[in-house]
Amino acid sequence: MCGNSDHARTGDAAAKADGLQFKVDDMTCGHCAQTIAKAIQKVAPTAKVHADPATKLVAVSGAGDLATVKALITKAGFTPTAA
Repeated sequence: MCGNSDHARTGDAAAKADGLQFKVDDMTCGHCAQTIAKAIQKVAPTAKVHADPATKLVAVSGAGDLATVKALITKAGFTPTAA
């Protein structure tokens, strides 16, 4: 992770027809994106995760429900909000 330990711990996520989508404003680089993807795929190895630091969006399919994925992103040190 980037080393920024000042991340807020609140936020919501949006359920999309083809999966889940989160805005993660504190995802600032490729390493952050990789950390988020690995955290999700550790629990759901077949999940498809697209994390884009340029747009701050994380799209997830095949990883379970909103609360579970939000908790995984939060546990990785980031702040998922409604996208």
